[in-house]
Amino acid sequence: MSQSANSPTGAGITLSTSDPAEISALHTWLRGHSDIEATLVAGQPRAQELGVLDVVTVVAGSAGLATLIKIIPDFIRSRRSDVRIEMTVNDRKVLIDAKNVDEVMPIVERFLER
Repeated sequence: MSQSANSPTGAGITLSTSDPAEISALHTWLRGHSDIEATLVAGQPRAQELGVLDVVTVVAGSAGLATLIKIIPDFIRSRRSDVRIEMTVNDRKVLIDAKNVDEVMPIVERFLER
């Protein structure tokens, strides 16, 4: 797994976006918070894949995880287009978008507590 597996909480957190052009904006948004270490990582192609998408890995302590839960909805709501974020936490995937963010973030919070 990426360096996020070394998170103080043990949570391996990876974020990807439905629009590849938004991944850099997400990375910049996260880096604006000192308690979150966000790294832009080039995607690795699997067999039979022609292209891959970059992802952002996150390393954060408990304060950083609380910040992450707060700012992901803010990021989604700030976008002009209907961007979706796929968050992978300890091999569990959750799709977050403007329509489901209020229902999904409590689930993500439970994943991060484990």
